[in-house]
Amino acid sequence: MRKIPRWLARAPIPVFRLGIGGLLTKRLVMIEHRGRTSGLIREVVLETIKIDGDDVYVISGYGWSSQWLRNVKADPRVRMWSGWGRGVGALATILPRAEGLAVLDDYRTRHPGTVRALATGLEIEGFTVDGPLPEDITERMPLVRIRPRR
Repeated sequence: MRKIPRWLARAPIPVFRLGIGGLLTKRLVMIEHRGRTSGLIREVVLETIKIDGDDVYVISGYGWSSQWLRNVKADPRVRMWSGWGRGVGALATILPRAEGLAVLDDYRTRHPGTVRALATGLEIEGFTVDGPLPEDITERMPLVRIRPRR
């Protein structure tokens, strides 16, 4: 699996910190989470794969090797920046397999070009536009719902 260069992945963080994340479209969100061993605040910018009301869905393209995913599993309390303005408190929930498959199937129907690019660019086996998704794809690429806390 190929990795996006760290400098490129972190480049949008200052934009969100300034409250002008709306310049980056609604397809990107920034998540502030707590390191599971260090306890330090960490930030990651992720692509949304679905927005349903206030809920935002993201995927861990690098699976369980992603530190942000392991951190939100340990402590699901996060802060989310989406669009313009400041971050809001939210809760990150790792989706069960069936729900994750449904979200992923919907995403590949709505964004076939993006799916092809991601599958090729990140070398994600079985993530295709056509045919059934592999049963283990949500274990390899877990999906997370981020829901703002009221």
